[in-house]
Amino acid sequence: MSDDHIHEHDRGLSHDLPTLLSRRRLLGVFGGAGALALAGCGIADSPTPAATPTTPTTSASGATSASAATEEIPEETAGPFPGDGSNGINVLTASGIVRSDLTTSFGGASGVAAGVPLTVRLTVLDTGNGSAPLAGAAVYLWHCDIEGRYSLYDDSIKNENYLRGVQETSDSGVVSFTTIYPAAYAGRWPHMHFEVYPSLDAATTAGGKLRTSQLALPEESNDLVYATAGYQTSVRNMQGSSLATDNVFRDGWSLQLAKVTGDVPSGLTATLNVPV
Repeated sequence: MSDDHIHEHDRGLSHDLPTLLSRRRLLGVFGGAGALALAGCGIADSPTPAATPTTPTTSASGATSASAATEEIPEETAGPFPGDGSNGINVLTASGIVRSDLTTSFGGASGVAAGVPLTVRLTVLDTGNGSAPLAGAAVYLWHCDIEGRYSLYDDSIKNENYLRGVQETSDSGVVSFTTIYPAAYAGRWPHMHFEVYPSLDAATTAGGKLRTSQLALPEESNDLVYATAGYQTSVRNMQGSSLATDNVFRDGWSLQLAKVTGDVPSGLTATLNVPV
């Protein structure tokens, strides 16, 4: 990925800062409840680089947002590679975008994304209704591949559309995606992007969006995954990186840090509540 892409992606926070501050003023990022929430994450400010490759079997977990479900998940920049029509390409109107398995491309594309298997399970909650599950909504999830590239945009995979997909929430507000663990690329903490829409019809016409946000992956699971073959560049990119210095998460990540369980051989599962 070129430096131009990295810089364009990173400047999203300053561009969206007024919106972020208005949505986060109750989080107490600089003290009080916000400080307690961050302390409870158990994530160090300076992650340790991944160790010598092994076959990890222990579980890795981050913070859960369950205790803070009454707060809306922060609004974030979609970055330069959303594929939702806001930056040139609109994959949401393509036949095949509604799917749970994101590892393969669809339509006329046939690429398959390599990487450690990851299931992403998001529970959308309605803060205007006592944080009850929001049934019938839709989530569009996208993220980079094992090399830090985004399909549709990077020159080497611009004809692929893998690691992107839409799912409708169940009666319990849940969507589940099968994908791969994303890389850490220079300038960003490992993350995934998502948008929440009021319905599947709204999502597939890219209209009426309720929220754009990002999911952060915890240090422990990053270390497990990046110690395996194929993620060597991520090990280097994680050196000196932290949630506290990331241009998106540095103003508070307690609502966005997923809980990750499982192991590398069997696959990992990331879960997060998404209050909107």
